[in-house]
Amino acid sequence: MAKLTVSDLDLERKKVLMRVDFNVPIKDGVIGDDNRIQAALPTIKYVLDHKGKAILCSHLGRVKKEDDKKGLSLRPVAERLSNLLNKPVIFVPVTEGQQLEDAIAKMDDGSVLLFENTRYEDVVNGEYVKRESGNDPKLGEYWASLADEFINDAFGTAHRSHASNVGIAEAMHQAGKPVAAGFLMEKEIQFLGEAVNNPKRPFVAILGGAKVSDKIGVIDNLLEKADKIIIGGGMTYTFYAAKGIKIGDSLVEKDKVDVAKSILEKGGDKIVLPSDNIVAKSYSNDAEHKVVEGDIDDGWMALDIGPKSVQEFEDVLKDAKTVVWNGPMGVFEMPNYAQGTLNVGKFLGTLSDATTIVGGGDSTAAVKQLGVSEKLTHISTGGGASLQYLEGKTLPGIAAIDNK
Repeated sequence: MAKLTVSDLDLERKKVLMRVDFNVPIKDGVIGDDNRIQAALPTIKYVLDHKGKAILCSHLGRVKKEDDKKGLSLRPVAERLSNLLNKPVIFVPVTEGQQLEDAIAKMDDGSVLLFENTRYEDVVNGEYVKRESGNDPKLGEYWASLADEFINDAFGTAHRSHASNVGIAEAMHQAGKPVAAGFLMEKEIQFLGEAVNNPKRPFVAILGGAKVSDKIGVIDNLLEKADKIIIGGGMTYTFYAAKGIKIGDSLVEKDKVDVAKSILEKGGDKIVLPSDNIVAKSYSNDAEHKVVEGDIDDGWMALDIGPKSVQEFEDVLKDAKTVVWNGPMGVFEMPNYAQGTLNVGKFLGTLSDATTIVGGGDSTAAVKQLGVSEKLTHISTGGGASLQYLEGKTLPGIAAIDNK
């Protein structure tokens, strides 16, 4: 069902509360990667251009004790946002109270304010009470009282039911105020939703990463929907074990071998496993390594897919019309075992006639490193959220947005 979006709202002179995802890496007050801030800009600019007052809120990191708050202020984010927007951003160093209310009351149309990390509310008077992450209804109600309209543009937290997304939305509904998706959220719903529910075929899913257990739900859901599922990364060797292929010292989830076996039986030739691997003597970039096909001897561990597998994966992908990729093909952080991931990313960039969607930290890092991100249809901003969406789960943050 289509969701209400920011472009459906009358924003002029309205106080517009926006849940954004500014959960960016900050060390000693310096932001490492501002992609999430950049991703929120289109919605923020739209509100400002339409003379709304943009009141922004976000979490940053995890706050479990008073001491955690020191390095997790959103002040550096306000400064970076100000540079990106090329206009002042009012920063309010509290999450509730008179100081925040006064600052909002003084806002001009077309101005922007960011208040302090919503997770500060998880620790009150030194006690870990989880007001924000436990979705305290009073907190959601308070934040909702600050605005006329609510826009949720934080897909990365859509799988969580927190006071700053679901709590605000529920209180807005009770007050008869609109709850809409921002442009980023709209894009995620559009591309991930279409890929899972109405894909152009052939539809190929590429699933990597270390553990089968992280992806069981996704594989189960996609077995019904995808034409092929390519498996890579550490979870490959649990599938190898299920097939009776020797895995040497490779990563394996012994308690998931039966699950892998049933997936293989159910999936048949839909499941595509690597046929060769780069194996090493130890878990180290500098370890002795070689390419082997089939069985892996004791004393060796697989750390990446091999060149033959890359070729076979490309053969499966070349005619695809929809591709969803989540998870690396090998130990991407070590250069000697990053080639499988990089080669898959490079090939996806050549599929000009397909809808290509990438999610997950390492897969996203790979396509950015290769400079092919512009050639892909969509890079998802939510790790856990995109996985749960691919599992076919209802995400509370999306469910709480008004339908059109």
